[in-house]
Formats: sequence, C-alpha cells, structure tokens
Amino acid sequence: MSSTRPVPWVSPLLCLAVLAGGVYYALVDADPSARQAGFSALLLLLIGLDVLERHIPAAVLLITRTALYIAVNALDSSGVSRVLFVLIPFSAYFTFGRRIAIILGASCAAALPVVFTIRVPGWQTRAEYVSDLVMFALGIVLAITMAAVAVRERQARVRLEQVMQEVEALSAAQERNRLAREIHDSLGHHLTAIAVQLEKATAFAELDPPGARDAVANARWSADQALTEVRHSVRTLGRRPFCLTDALTELIDHLNGDRLTITLDVTGEETGRPTTSLTALYRAAQEALTNTCRHSGATNVRLSLAYDDSGASLTVADDGQGFDLREGFGLQGFGLRGMRERVAQLGGYLDLASTPAGTTISIRVSW
Repeated sequence: MSSTRPVPWVSPLLCLAVLAGGVYYALVDADPSARQAGFSALLLLLIGLDVLERHIPAAVLLITRTALYIAVNALDSSGVSRVLFVLIPFSAYFTFGRRIAIILGASCAAALPVVFTIRVPGWQTRAEYVSDLVMFALGIVLAITMAAVAVRERQARVRLEQVMQEVEALSAAQERNRLAREIHDSLGHHLTAIAVQLEKATAFAELDPPGARDAVANARWSADQALTEVRHSVRTLGRRPFCLTDALTELIDHLNGDRLTITLDVTGEETGRPTTSLTALYRAAQEALTNTCRHSGATNVRLSLAYDDSGASLTVADDGQGFDLREGFGLQGFGLRGMRERVAQLGGYLDLASTPAGTTISIRVSW
C-alpha cells in the first residue's frame, strides 16, 4: 500500500524551505562543514522519497521519513528543521486515517518538550523555547486540519465524478427511451397506416379499382410522411415551425375512408405554444388513431382539441367495440405507456375509458 496524498507538493516544498533556511544560517554563521553537507544531502533524499512514494509501502515510507527527520534535526544547527515533524501526522492522515494522524501529531508535540528538557535546562523560563513549542503545536494542528480538508475535497470530487457518471447513464437511458417513443409514435403509426391501406387495396383491387388506387396513394403518402419525419428528426435545424392543427388535419384527411370517418374540433389559439407540448399531443393522436384503426372496428372517431392559457387538452373518442380495462389491454403496451411517459414529463396526464360502445382517451399537457 502506498501513500496517495492529494497535495503531494507540501512535503518537498517544506523540505526545500528548510534546506534554504539551513544553508542561509550556515553562510551567515560562516561555518559550512561536513555536517552541513550531510544536512543538505538528507533533505535532498527526503525530496527523492516524495518522488518515489508510490513505489514504497506506506508504513516503510513513514518510518523512513521519521528516521530522516530525526537525522536532519541532529545535523541542523539552526533549529528550523524541527518543522519537518509536522509532516508525520500530515502524511499519515492520507494513508492511516484521522485517528492515527492525531496520535502521531500529539506524540510529536509531546516529544519536543522532552527534547528541550534534555538539551536545554531551564527552557521553561525562556520565551523563545516556549514560543517554539506553541508554534510547533499550532503547526501540528494546522497540518492535520489541512490534511482533513484535502481528504474531504478528494472524497467530494470522487462523489461528484460518480454522480456525473450516473447522470450520464440516466441521460443516455432517457435519450434511448425518447428515441424509442419517437420511432414507435412516428414510424410505427405510418407503417401501420401503410399496412391498412395496402390490405384495403388488395381487398378491393377487383371490386373497386378506384378505391384500391386511392388506398395505394394513401399508403404512398404515409411512406413519404415517415421519410419526412425521419429526416426532420435527424436534421432538426432549419425545420419549419410545427403546427398541431395543420398536422392533425393532414393526418385525418389521409385516414378518412369509406369505413372510417374522423372529425376534428379545435377551440382556442395555437400560436406561440411550446413545440414540445404540441408534438406530444400529435404523437398521442397518432397512437390513438393507430389503435383505433387496428383494434376498435370503429366507424366514427371524434378529435377535440382545446387550447387555454395554462395548457391544451386533446380528446379522442371512437364508437368501436372497446375493451376490458381490467385485462390491461392497451395500458401495458409500449405505445400508450410511452404516451403516458411523454405527457407526464410535460406536467400532464392521460385518462383512458372504454366500454362496449367505444373508447375515449383524454390527454392534458401544461405550458
């Protein structure tokens, strides 16, 4: 296990400061000697350990540093090197935790008066030594505090990275769901319409050639619409403003036929409404009409669209055979489930009611 300090520059910087202070003291004292050379060499060795710390076990590194700090202090005649001992709890905090760091810091603070007692009799009455002891204890406290702040900052950064990864994953999932809804609501509708029209053309090819040709034309229109919507989805820039009323009118015109009559009633003003909400209502209408064509056997469908200051409402009611809501038909399918999710994201809701006399879907979105 190796040390992984968030602030690796503290130790070498402090060693360089001690080295500069010791060299300056030697020059001022005019006493450069082998002792001073050893002092400088040990400090450079400490800086080398900081460079190689990732390759040395943490316990070995801490013991080696402590031994070198003691040796440096033994060779130091200026007394500045005792500040190196604050690095013991500072470095230990990152590897062994707060409790060990506090124990080591307290031990270092307690060791200094013992050293003073051995080397300087009567130091308790000398202000400079008492001041040194107080400043050393304060340095220990600040070193531990700095280590704690650095560890918490690193933990916060790790948590932030994890949160960002989770957000990225959720965004990707949300985008996949959005694309799935778009594909289902757009291409799914048009493919269903194409299938219905081609079945009609096949059935009436001999009995009603003009009607069969109209069905083929409607199928071709649905294919063109599907292609256009795919192009618009891929190339959204420069797209013309979306008009829900026009889109519904065009859709109804191509779904109306001999067996199915669809009408649209619009109240209120559409201009200036959010495109996202209007698109959601259009997709809901597509899904509802697709289900009606495939399952209901209805002959009449009525769409009611109403705009107001707070939102818009769309009701799709048919006179088909309906279904049993308790069996979950239509509720668990991807189409209506996707419709519910899309509307819910816009602060709206979807209600579904069905009887043997027909089915009614009510959708509300808010601005």
